[in-house]
Amino acid sequence: MAQLIIPTPLRKYSNEASTFNTEAFTIEQAIEELITEYPDIKPHLMDANDKIRGYIKIFVGEDDIRALDGDQTELKADSVVSIVPAIAGGSVSIPTWIGERSRYISVVANN
Repeated sequence: MAQLIIPTPLRKYSNEASTFNTEAFTIEQAIEELITEYPDIKPHLMDANDKIRGYIKIFVGEDDIRALDGDQTELKADSVVSIVPAIAGGSVSIPTWIGERSRYISVVANN
């Protein structure tokens, strides 16, 4: 039975399940089964055309399915499938940081 690893950010849509076991033969079938079991996860995995969102990477073992057969990548009974969503984060741009630093230094120097 293949096993899908549900990433932490998506677990709130899978009743906190960290894994999902499937008898599916392809990634497409496995994702369909996952969505059937946990419908709230669908908008976070699939786009309006029911295709895997571009920022979601799926690996079978260590292989990205985009380098294999995409959602038609075959699964074996011992396959481990990892769903990896993009992690968004902010950063301070250098010009902004320099401006903030200059203002901070100016305030400290004047006090």
